[in-house]
Amino acid sequence: MKGKIMPIGVVISGADPLVSLEKVTSFGMSTCQMSIPPEEWWSRERTELIRKKAREKEIKITSLICSFEDEDYQDIPTIKRTVGLVNPATRGKRVLRVLSYSDFALELEVEIIQAHIGFIPENTSGSNYKELVLALQKIADYCKENNQSFTLETGQEKALVLSKFIEDVNRLNLGVNFDPANMLLYDADDPIKALDILGKYVIGVHCKDGKRPERKGELGKEYPLGEGDVGIEKFIDKLKKIGYTGHLTIEREISGQKQIRDILKAKELLQKLLNKE
Repeated sequence: MKGKIMPIGVVISGADPLVSLEKVTSFGMSTCQMSIPPEEWWSRERTELIRKKAREKEIKITSLICSFEDEDYQDIPTIKRTVGLVNPATRGKRVLRVLSYSDFALELEVEIIQAHIGFIPENTSGSNYKELVLALQKIADYCKENNQSFTLETGQEKALVLSKFIEDVNRLNLGVNFDPANMLLYDADDPIKALDILGKYVIGVHCKDGKRPERKGELGKEYPLGEGDVGIEKFIDKLKKIGYTGHLTIEREISGQKQIRDILKAKELLQKLLNKE
């Protein structure tokens, strides 16, 4: 993405898009990633309400975040079974769901949709890997017809595995939404070093912090930005070095007043790091 700065935004819920867009304004921000709203928001009338609110507030919805029915993030084995597009039992239905998300994003005038697709198999010669490649080719080709990119969220596999997968899918509109904390939460990789491998594919960034799990099979713990082990100053420096100029989107996966405080602190920290010479 071309530009002179990295605009700071925030991840928001799509449960009530109008309320969530008001929150973006209350944070003093002008960009956001939004989880895909429930289908009752997909009518032309209600989609126009979302577009109108975004225009009035001068907010750019940079991407829509996909999720699927029956996903469960309670632990690693459950994630492997239920999340994303890797499980053959749910893949077909979910691929069709992504195509419908793409059509909704087109109506909403959003140019990127993104998802956790699950743990990419490391065995690249297996049938499940090859079928996953075909699924992503279908999604990317459909998104291309809608003038969109589809981005894979990092974290559930090593950077080299994700890079190889992107190469095998071989679609120019397939990229990465880089979440450094996820690489720690899943104990998958070093987020700073991973940028050397994935940097050329990055078209979105989550600013989130965390620490690795204490026990095998569990997820690590999320922390406020700057209080985990990502090394946010080094992370921002590395983004500058690789030439990234796109959006920085704060993600804090809690709720209530603490979430608001942590988001505002994260914004202040990022502004300080971006202004550093």
